[in-house]
Amino acid sequence: MRALRVVGLHEDGKSIVCEDPASRTRFLLPADERLRAAARGDITRLGQIEIEMESQMRPREIQTRIRAGESVAQVAATAGVPEQRIERYAYPVLLERSRTAELAQHAHPIREDGPDVQTLGEVVAYSFGVRGHDYSQAQWDSWKGDDGKWVVVLRWKAGRSDNRAHWSFSPGAHGGTVHALDEHADDLLDPNSYRAPRQLRAVEPDPVEEVEQPTLDSVEPLADVIEVEPEEETREIPRVPAEEPAPPAKPEPAPRPKSKRSHPTIPSWEDVLLGVRSQRG
Repeated sequence: MRALRVVGLHEDGKSIVCEDPASRTRFLLPADERLRAAARGDITRLGQIEIEMESQMRPREIQTRIRAGESVAQVAATAGVPEQRIERYAYPVLLERSRTAELAQHAHPIREDGPDVQTLGEVVAYSFGVRGHDYSQAQWDSWKGDDGKWVVVLRWKAGRSDNRAHWSFSPGAHGGTVHALDEHADDLLDPNSYRAPRQLRAVEPDPVEEVEQPTLDSVEPLADVIEVEPEEETREIPRVPAEEPAPPAKPEPAPRPKSKRSHPTIPSWEDVLLGVRSQRG
């Protein structure tokens, strides 16, 4: 880089005359705002002028977009400049957004009967505990809407879904107040309304006992079970003569009545006692 020395102001009063000491070549340098900022050492003003020259977006518009919720990458893509040129103007606004989100957590949700005693951060932390979510992984942010009111957003992930809840924040005494703007915000403000989802369990079918099918290897050959001698195959089966019917059995004679024989008569006990002699028959 060749060094030049300043000779003086051009006759038009709008340019600076510079000269190369080696070759005595002279140059004109426009005495614009950029040169004056560089001469003062105002780096911020110099960067602002660079943005204004490279794009149609002014620093005030950049900060307005950041305050409205856009990211540095989104503004840089819109302005057509590197993100490093946007960060220097976005940084103070990003601090403002972070501070507002922190203040909103100390605000009181509005109920039907007035402001809640608990703060927004306390109610949301309890709701996360009821649902089994990790509150430490949730992210708070805020931006300013078109109506000039601050909107607070909470982002968290549950399973594979990304969730967001929005509240309208009104700064004021005792931390201010917040109003729910969507369904997720209402649900977080009412932990008792949460119902755990029912888990479905797959029903396994009863195991079917497999019947072992016989194979050719497991079936014993018939020859091994029943052995037939060759002689028996050709042997003639003798005929068995039919049995003659047996003659009918003769009826047995009826038993004869027993003949009466004279047996001594045994006296009864009364005759013995009375001394009466029994007469023979």
